[in-house]
Amino acid sequence: MKQVIKQFKCFISLMLIVSIMVSGCTPASSDKEGAGDVVVQKKLIKVGFSQLGAESDWRRANTASMRETFSEENGYQLFFEDAQQKQANQAMAIRRFIQQGVDYIVVAPATEVGWDIALSEAKNAEIPVILIDRRISVKDSTLYTCWVGSDFKLEGDKVTGWMRQFFRMKSIDPKSVHIFDLQGTIGTSAQIGRTNGLKDAAKRNGWEIVEMADGDFTEAKGNEVTDRVIQEHPEINVVYAENDNMALGAVKAIQKNGRKVGMNMAAGEILVVSFDGVSTEAMQMLIDKKIACIGECYPMYGSNVRSCIEVIEAGKKPDKTSFVSEGLYSADATITQVSAGMRDYAVTIVTQDWLNERDITNMGDSE
Repeated sequence: MKQVIKQFKCFISLMLIVSIMVSGCTPASSDKEGAGDVVVQKKLIKVGFSQLGAESDWRRANTASMRETFSEENGYQLFFEDAQQKQANQAMAIRRFIQQGVDYIVVAPATEVGWDIALSEAKNAEIPVILIDRRISVKDSTLYTCWVGSDFKLEGDKVTGWMRQFFRMKSIDPKSVHIFDLQGTIGTSAQIGRTNGLKDAAKRNGWEIVEMADGDFTEAKGNEVTDRVIQEHPEINVVYAENDNMALGAVKAIQKNGRKVGMNMAAGEILVVSFDGVSTEAMQMLIDKKIACIGECYPMYGSNVRSCIEVIEAGKKPDKTSFVSEGLYSADATITQVSAGMRDYAVTIVTQDWLNERDITNMGDSE
């Protein structure tokens, strides 16, 4: 009997030793990767992004911001499609995103109308849609969850506010101001807002808008259109370019026709103002006084869109409309702030040192 008990005790001891050895060799589940650890892979959030194109420096910066934000390192899987300026391509992209089973769809719309069918399909698939940059017009506002972008009318009000102060400071008779509105793609939110900002200011101040023409937000088209208009209307002394790329084309067209760009309108120079503040070439022209003022249009929307998704993931509703904060740029130090919409906005005075050190990814609120 004693021998049986002794054998049983030996068996129990052996089992305890084996149990300890096994538990010691079993890797622990951990969020951190280390020797012997099992890495728990967090499920990536799938985001489909339909970018309307790559027509400008602003658009390319906007795309870069989205790619950087919605990376696997940040817990996302990005499905990116370039629509090449065509709304039909964006509708097809939305349908592909639905088939790919994305969790969210982000769209930078080509135009304001014509979205009801495609967005209805996304709604039926219960996929939230976040719009960025340009707005849309739909019968049912529940077809999209929220919109993130710029107040384009306010941008126009700021730039024309700077123009008004400049003309007064230089004692320029409002009746002698003859403006060419080099418009963006007709029907887009940016074009509508910036054009309306100029129209309202011209009416209030007695300026003449000699002509309006579509430059399609590209340097090539801006150059072509300005070349024609300057020849047909030699009285023009202000070019209101609705983005920097068109402004670059306009400056080259003006110089090609033997005219000078600059801020000395009394000496016959043509004043050029613009929007965006992304292009280094345009900002350099600002320093060189070939562009007088630029209304900032901040392109780095990635963090704003991510915040919207985080709110939805938490089971809450994001604000339907979210404006990004934007400023105003000029190399002329005499105007340090402008008034628009019952508020004062600071003007960032651009110098060569400032431009050399600038990081567009961190250009937040300049107001």
